[in-house]
Amino acid sequence: MATKADFTADEWKTILASPMLAGMAVTLADPSGLWGMLKEGIASGQALLDAKNDAGASELAKSSVAGIETSEGRSEAREGVRAQLTGKTPQEVKQLVVEMLARDGQIVDAKAPNEAPAFKAWLSTVAQKVAEASSEGGFLGFGGVQVSDAEKASLADVARALGTA
Repeated sequence: MATKADFTADEWKTILASPMLAGMAVTLADPSGLWGMLKEGIASGQALLDAKNDAGASELAKSSVAGIETSEGRSEAREGVRAQLTGKTPQEVKQLVVEMLARDGQIVDAKAPNEAPAFKAWLSTVAQKVAEASSEGGFLGFGGVQVSDAEKASLADVARALGTA
């Protein structure tokens, strides 16, 4: 069972930020307007709650959710991401997010190899839930597709970065 104690402070910040990064990767692929982004943000938060309440969720996922629930943990996650992404173009941000997820996967593989597959699968699930939260290309919620081609490509990027593809 991997917990915060198994990681350095910087590694733990990376782990805490990983669900946020998984959602961002999809949102950046095909911004859905104000309501769509709101729905995607809610889906990301719901994925965290689901992991917290799921008896079958990995202990590392539960530990990271517990960390994010604290004010300190949220601040650490946000600041770590903000420091790396500030001043970048949207395309640069998307590329960096995928690179950061790859680093998350490497850290978890090295420090928690028994939990790595389940944790990385959970991160992929977070990205999938965000992708499915709002239909793309419609008008006022009508028409469009549930998951756009750009979001599908981003989901594939996330899976490759995490080594789950």
